[in-house]
Amino acid sequence: MERTAINPVTWSVEMGFNQGEVVSGETRTLYISGQTAMSAEGKPEHAGDMAAQLALSIDNLEAVLAEAGMSLANLVRLNVYTTDVDLLFQHYGVLAARLGAARVAPTTTMLGVTRLAIPTLMVELEGTAVA
Repeated sequence: MERTAINPVTWSVEMGFNQGEVVSGETRTLYISGQTAMSAEGKPEHAGDMAAQLALSIDNLEAVLAEAGMSLANLVRLNVYTTDVDLLFQHYGVLAARLGAARVAPTTTMLGVTRLAIPTLMVELEGTAVA
């Protein structure tokens, strides 16, 4: 698989994401359902703590990737849903650091939403990975 970043502007690269990515060659694609701060038993964790919820959401995203034989390095698309955009930006470094460590800058969209499926959840990560 070959990935080519598409960035007609450069400001997004400085923020840790590409405007687009071309993926070519023989590939396997994984579509990942929204991952939140849920325990392995299906219980919501860290009510009111955006940083902890974001970290656990990333852990859960990585668990799905690992189960498919992939890692964050395979992530080509990331949708971030949050009930509080301003609060998420204060803790965005948690996500940016993990993506940076994986040397990946997936195309990303962040959306502010009224609520998530479980009222105490504040952030949800949905992704697409290619290997």
